[in-house]
Amino acid sequence: MAKAIGMVECTTVSTGFKAADEMAKAADVEILQAEVTCPGKFVILIAGELSAVRASVERAENGFREKIIDTFVLGNPHESIFPAIYGTAQPEKIDALGILETYDVAALIVAADLAAKTAIVDLVELRLAKGMCGKSYMTLTGSVSAVEAAIDRAKADAGDRGMFLDSSVIARPSDKLMKYIF
Repeated sequence: MAKAIGMVECTTVSTGFKAADEMAKAADVEILQAEVTCPGKFVILIAGELSAVRASVERAENGFREKIIDTFVLGNPHESIFPAIYGTAQPEKIDALGILETYDVAALIVAADLAAKTAIVDLVELRLAKGMCGKSYMTLTGSVSAVEAAIDRAKADAGDRGMFLDSSVIARPSDKLMKYIF
């Protein structure tokens, strides 16, 4: 796994493609994702050494500032981020379910990383803007107290960024709900 990941979230598709190209040329990074999300935004996710990821994200920030919604650079992202993004996370049981929703993709990934590093929780899913009018949400599980602590930390960070929308913690979710969580 790369030592760092970064993201640039653009307001338009054409800017997104151009920013992705500039980012790839700016430093030795791998483009993990470069795609359109709702409602016509463009998200670029990269990985590499921390200095390369920083240089790449900075290139986009400096070149396309007026068309950027949000960015981040995370050194040493939590190992559960990618399984949650790609829908391959399979927690063994769910004592409590935490849900946090943001207005953008970048704020959600940063909040998820902080949540996973705050308490012993498992990230279940990061749903990144597709089919959600640009909003994103995450689900996570663990003990009730761990889920509450993780959601509180994630909520504070997303709120500081002005991107927090809503959150909930459900103790012992109904078996009838479980098929909609995985």
